[in-house]
Amino acid sequence: MAFSSKVLQNFFAIFRAGFIWTCVLCVPGEARFSRFRTFGSASVSRSEPAVDENWFVQRLDHFNGADSRVWKQRYFVNDRFYKPGGPVFLMIGGEGPANPAWMQYGTWLTYAEKFGALCLLLEHRFYGKSHPTEDLSLEGLRFLSSRQALADLAHFRTVTAESRGLTSSKWVAFGGSYPGSLAAWFRLKYPHLVHASIATSAPVYATVNFPEYLEVVQKSLAAENPECPVLVKNASDTLIARLKDPKTYDSITKDFRLCSKLDIQSDMDSAYLLETLAGNFMDVVQYNEDNRAFEGVVGTNVTIKVLCDVMLDSTLGEPYDRYAAVARLLQNTFSQSCTDSQYSHYVQYMSNTSWIGAGVLYGRQWVYQTCAEFGFYQSTDSPNQPFGGFPLIYHLQQCKDIYNLNASVADAVQQTNEEYGGYDIRSTRIVFPNGSIDPWHALGVISNITDDLPAVFIKGTAHCANMYPARAEDLPQLTQARDQIFLLLQKWLKEC
Repeated sequence: MAFSSKVLQNFFAIFRAGFIWTCVLCVPGEARFSRFRTFGSASVSRSEPAVDENWFVQRLDHFNGADSRVWKQRYFVNDRFYKPGGPVFLMIGGEGPANPAWMQYGTWLTYAEKFGALCLLLEHRFYGKSHPTEDLSLEGLRFLSSRQALADLAHFRTVTAESRGLTSSKWVAFGGSYPGSLAAWFRLKYPHLVHASIATSAPVYATVNFPEYLEVVQKSLAAENPECPVLVKNASDTLIARLKDPKTYDSITKDFRLCSKLDIQSDMDSAYLLETLAGNFMDVVQYNEDNRAFEGVVGTNVTIKVLCDVMLDSTLGEPYDRYAAVARLLQNTFSQSCTDSQYSHYVQYMSNTSWIGAGVLYGRQWVYQTCAEFGFYQSTDSPNQPFGGFPLIYHLQQCKDIYNLNASVADAVQQTNEEYGGYDIRSTRIVFPNGSIDPWHALGVISNITDDLPAVFIKGTAHCANMYPARAEDLPQLTQARDQIFLLLQKWLKEC
């Protein structure tokens, strides 16, 4: 299906995260549904030297020896710092296209230069150009899981070590957000293949309901100004009340620049709109002041302070009017002429199984993973946060509406925690950096498990901040965190 202008306009509204989705990762904006950053799809500046794409022949199903099917997985190489006998740094891709900008920038390259490391970046199956199956139908998506992704890493590491003469080298895994979890689990599940892991902003505990996300958003807004989340709640409550009266729909359509006249036919319609607008605050908090501009990310100048300044500006009208002003600010920032508020459109786009269809833009693969493995649903089920109207049931209904999945998400989440241990990780040589502003730290390791499983909790920083290139305005504690991680690597690389 051809992309309509509204689909493209709404791309940033839905896919603004990132990744996680991921972190070093990172798409010009993580997905609204995941708040993860990803090994982004942002393009590298044309003035930068091109980074060659490489392709690795990968197994489709690592857990069925009778299945001989293979596919080609994309990866990148940076060998300019490598010294014979040095370690191998393996950056793990996440729920978005692998961004080759990370082969030229980032703290891990600073470490690589000091240790003489070879740097590799492996794109996650089913994301970017790494297409294991002919489409994104359920028949194909059954091969998308963290277990298969970890087995990809293991097979890639084994074959690459043999082909490049690196079997005696120490391999270190790097990742942020979901890939941060994979980095930790890679060391946990394949300790004979990976020597140490840097698991940044890693949500290691799977949970169906994740209302704590919005609780951290409230605390982060309040840290800027205690009145800020109070005003946001006032505005959100006002909007919820107006959504109950069809006579207000014309004004809401105008106030928030919706692409078509607001038409609330079900609780899913109102929840979709309310979550989309709350996402303006959620995304900014998650990535607040992170040094992401080199990835091609737009809107890094919009910070918590900027949003709170708008909410505190009484000249704009009542809190509801200021809330609408925030929405327009983000639309202007991301060059959106309007916001698509119809849940039915979202389901339609997400149901597209083509590799070039709207489903890819809207994150069909990652939402499937949340339904089949992780949950992570940022609901409004806690009273200690400023938003309302998108409870857990709204998120769970999407698994049925998009994939026709009736299996229990709770059972899938339980299996994930049984597989990896949740917070109770039993391993060695894994460090867990997290930022206090980042809502994902609520599912991460923020205090030492053991001396060999240390946490680095960085006050005042957001998602994956320690992974980005250093700059003069970095907080002292962020600089100290990077130094602490370097010292751990120095120590661990000396160990057998």
